[in-house]
Amino acid sequence: MSKVRTRFAPSPTGRMHVGNLRTALYAYLIAKHEGGDFILRIEDTDQERFMEGALEIIYRTLEKTGLVHDEGPDKDGGVGPYVQSERNATGVYLKYAKQLIEQGDAYYCFCDKERLESLRSKVSETGTEIVVYDKHCLHLSKEEIEANLAAGKPYVIRINMPTEGTTTFHDEIYGDITVPNEELDDMILIKSDGYPTYNFANVVDDHLMGITHVIRGSEYLSSTPKYNLLYEAFGWEIPAYIHCPPVMKDAQNKLSKRNGDASYQDLIAKGCLPQAILNYICLLGWSPKGEYAEQEIFSLPELVKIWDPAGISKSPAIFDPLKLRAINAEYIRRLSPEEFRQKADPWIDSAVHCSINKELLCANLQPRCEMLSDIPPQIDFFDALPDYDLSLYTNKKQKTTPASALEALTALELLLSDEGTDYSDRDGLFDACKALAERMEHKNGWLLYPLGIALSGKQRTPGGGVDLACMMGRDKTVERLHTAIDRLRAAVQE
Repeated sequence: MSKVRTRFAPSPTGRMHVGNLRTALYAYLIAKHEGGDFILRIEDTDQERFMEGALEIIYRTLEKTGLVHDEGPDKDGGVGPYVQSERNATGVYLKYAKQLIEQGDAYYCFCDKERLESLRSKVSETGTEIVVYDKHCLHLSKEEIEANLAAGKPYVIRINMPTEGTTTFHDEIYGDITVPNEELDDMILIKSDGYPTYNFANVVDDHLMGITHVIRGSEYLSSTPKYNLLYEAFGWEIPAYIHCPPVMKDAQNKLSKRNGDASYQDLIAKGCLPQAILNYICLLGWSPKGEYAEQEIFSLPELVKIWDPAGISKSPAIFDPLKLRAINAEYIRRLSPEEFRQKADPWIDSAVHCSINKELLCANLQPRCEMLSDIPPQIDFFDALPDYDLSLYTNKKQKTTPASALEALTALELLLSDEGTDYSDRDGLFDACKALAERMEHKNGWLLYPLGIALSGKQRTPGGGVDLACMMGRDKTVERLHTAIDRLRAAVQE
């Protein structure tokens, strides 16, 4: 059996769509599970859609997710170039297209836009627009063809598809699929600009690069018979096909760029971790079997070890943001404190511009966020105390009211204003507050719940009152205590 070789062949047209990244992941897993090669090929034959900087996005995404390619534009494995426009410059596609012409399997087409549009204007009895080319140029004489070429008349090269019988192919997920040949169009192989079409370049490149398994979206199922007829015309071995179900926003709609969840970069911007994204999209349309059937968290090496394409579903996969959040939360919990601090710092710095104890803040944030984007809304009070309602001091569980809060904060002011109070010792300060509560014959919550409100103006915060005090330091703590006491005193006296 030949060595397994798979390829990821994105077009440099912008951000990495979730479906494209899943294709790259599955191709990587198939290759690595079998000890094979994972190849990166850039398909830039559609020059109109080329986007500056997109190639760098592809490299960076694969690097961040750990999908390291064995061969590619930056890693020559002997079957390059790995960029289709560079391959086209060598004349390789035109060479093979002309071979098909000589064999009678392809032909020059000189039809202009107006004639092609006239074909498309015909409508079938059922009201369906007819788009199948009528093979008009297939019947041109050799003399007519040579005259048109000599005159520099624009042309494309089309494959000559059979019009009778059927074509059957096998897919590892969908099984055997049979298509009537009369439904197959004489697709274009070489465009009028000299570039190969996506369909033709794929077949030629996959063969020349020794690709054994082709992984792509199920939308390409209808094109596969055309690919196979090309393989057969050349006498080349047909690769194994694995067509993956589409990724949907809901039961009716595909995941769209418009909703801001369509790309890897969108998800990173929302605070997802690369490995969590990879883990989640692997489960979009695939499920593990046997002893791993109930497991949801997998590292990339674990996925390589247990990978089985038989777990890929035929049904569309629904993108579930809540499921992604849950998986991302688990990845955040598993980070070391140092790793979390490194990832959280940019988000903290975007929301807080005053001096705070980041180490203590991160220790409290890590169990309290599912996405890194959860961080800024939790900590925006550090820079400026929000305008809050004094009713926040009322808490049935802690048995607090604005009046009791005034008593608690007045007692805390003496402790927290004392120069001997060490704000760098969180546990020591907590013990001092606990002792104060005992002396006042109250529970800790009665004393410390109002402290959290006074320092943040919020009901939920990353840490309790003592934590917040240690994060923001003596000066700001005492200042906010004074503000709270003045407001409460005025309200209680009324």
